Amino acid sequence: MNYWLAKSEPSVYPWSTFVADGRTAWTGVRSAEARNNLVAMKLGDKVAFYHSNEGKEVVGVAVVVAEAYPDPTAEGDPRWKCVDLAPVGPVPRPVSLATFKADLVLKESKLVKQGRVSVIPLAPEFWARLCELSGFGG
Repeated sequence: MNYWLAKSEPSVYPWSTFVADGRTAWTGVRSAEARNNLVAMKLGDKVAFYHSNEGKEVVGVAVVVAEAYPDPTAEGDPRWKCVDLAPVGPVPRPVSLATFKADLVLKESKLVKQGRVSVIPLAPEFWARLCELSGFGG
């Protein structure tokens, strides 16, 4: 299993809407690096749901329920892909960007090192630490 972090602006697509929808296509990614990360996602991979711009914190956990396919919002451009995600549950304690930056383990993550990429991998040690700090069961 691999672990990921996907960002969404809460004013555009908040965790609460994701939960109400029950499943979503993670569309609109237009960064080559983030797209490559979407393509690398496999069924069952876990994804930290991060509110960007407002809040700047991990608020929930999702799971990949459909691997990469053409992004329907890309107007026929085959370069762009999306995956389907489904919510697993909220984290009991949201983990802020400030916590990532201050934590001895998480400060080495791509969220801190490459903050502008909207979909990033999380090494197993980062996922374990995120679960520990958030109270999420893994």
